[in-house]
Amino acid sequence: MTTTPTPNAAADIVIIGSGIGGATIAAGLAGSGANIIILEAGDHLADRPENRDPRAIFQRGFFRPKESWYDEFGKPFNPGNYYNVGGNSKFYGAVLTRYRAEDFAEMQHLEGVSPAWPFPYEELEPWYSKAEQLFEVRGTLGEDPTEPFHSIPYNFPPVPDEAPIAALRSRLKKVGVHPASLPLGVDIDTWLKHGKTPWDAHPNSFNGKMDAETIALAAALKHENVRLETNARVTRLETAADGKSIAAVHYEQNRARHIARPKLVVLSAGAVQSAVLLLRSADAANPAGLANRSDQVGRNFMNHNLSAVIGFDPRFKNDSVYQKTFGFNDFYLSDGDGGAPLGNVQLLGRISGAVLKSDLRMVPEWGLDRFCAHTVDFLAMSEDVPKPESRVRIDGDKIILEWIRSNWPAHLRLVARIKSTLRAAGFPLVLSKAFDRKTPSHQCGTVRMGSDPATAPLDIYCRAFDHPNLFVVDAAFLPTSAAVNPALTIAAQALRVADHIVGKELS
Repeated sequence: MTTTPTPNAAADIVIIGSGIGGATIAAGLAGSGANIIILEAGDHLADRPENRDPRAIFQRGFFRPKESWYDEFGKPFNPGNYYNVGGNSKFYGAVLTRYRAEDFAEMQHLEGVSPAWPFPYEELEPWYSKAEQLFEVRGTLGEDPTEPFHSIPYNFPPVPDEAPIAALRSRLKKVGVHPASLPLGVDIDTWLKHGKTPWDAHPNSFNGKMDAETIALAAALKHENVRLETNARVTRLETAADGKSIAAVHYEQNRARHIARPKLVVLSAGAVQSAVLLLRSADAANPAGLANRSDQVGRNFMNHNLSAVIGFDPRFKNDSVYQKTFGFNDFYLSDGDGGAPLGNVQLLGRISGAVLKSDLRMVPEWGLDRFCAHTVDFLAMSEDVPKPESRVRIDGDKIILEWIRSNWPAHLRLVARIKSTLRAAGFPLVLSKAFDRKTPSHQCGTVRMGSDPATAPLDIYCRAFDHPNLFVVDAAFLPTSAAVNPALTIAAQALRVADHIVGKELS
């Protein structure tokens, strides 16, 4: 490789990563007139047959990255994170849910305490509304008793239940739970026009899913002052002589080394890769890594406790295509009997024989299809409580993920509650399977924000306490994982930080 001069040297802002955080803050900053460059390690996802092929996605792992991380015992595993324009949102289930208001306060769990955020729900609420409008969220209010205050209603009605799912919703209401339409970033007519498949875990190439590329990045790139550089992998951040401000961003593109020298740097590479980049950028003034005076960079890694729960009823005919339209939070704030919180329940994208075959290799696919014709598929999601010893670290070029699950007993109770609810609703056989670390289950928390630089790398606007021109805006900043999908919360905070930068840094 060669080191070459770069026209990016005069950039006002460099954003590293084009996932939900990076693309959304780009959209929020675009109107400022600042010269903005987005560096994305991957490329655009093509519109190809494998995008709608469950065998390619689930059995052959067609889209999984060709890399290995290592667990705490040194065993390699394929992490399942994606490197492409739009980040992991290209494959997400497009559930754009707000944290509950209670999630911003300290919450006692069966195992551990989820700490309070450095600000309450009311502080973020206006930007939640802006994020819902930006991502064209489909939803409705009034169905979920745990739903927090919305200052602006949804602009679009919810994605409709298919007939079997409408019948299922009715059955669940009769046994006392409160099914509520999921807030979704999906134009269902456009999605189905390109193929009769679920969208959950299926890549989106401008086919109707509102992801980081199709919505936020598209909005940002309408401005001439914003430019996207693909296949641009950032290798390190360089500080000024005093070790404080970020002086340069080093990256590789087309087998050449480049250096950008922006006024501001926004790191949005994802909870793992953002922490890794800060650790790899250690220098004489910052020997433990950048933004790491607190020794918290890479620590407090959280990954939702998740299980698939499948109910089987031979009398229930499920011929739905996409299925994923409602969930329920009856066990979110407590176990339903006044005990500790358990978590969120939501429908999965429709599971087929081709999907199950990826785990049940010895069972013929036609048999699995017959079974799936009478099943319904739910996702159980419980909070993973932050712990300093649950962490991301580096060993040379290796990424080490020492994930220490927390709050697992609550998750097991949630799965048991779902099973009893489904049995009461007429499903005599209910099975479950936990997700492992190979599934990127809403990774977060590795560069958390807070009010005290002794315990958190970032302030409440995601600025590094140690570096005045460095912001970290992705799932890494989350102080807690809560028990809902994090995308909307990341987007809301990205818009809040963008408004702060425009008002305080660029004015």
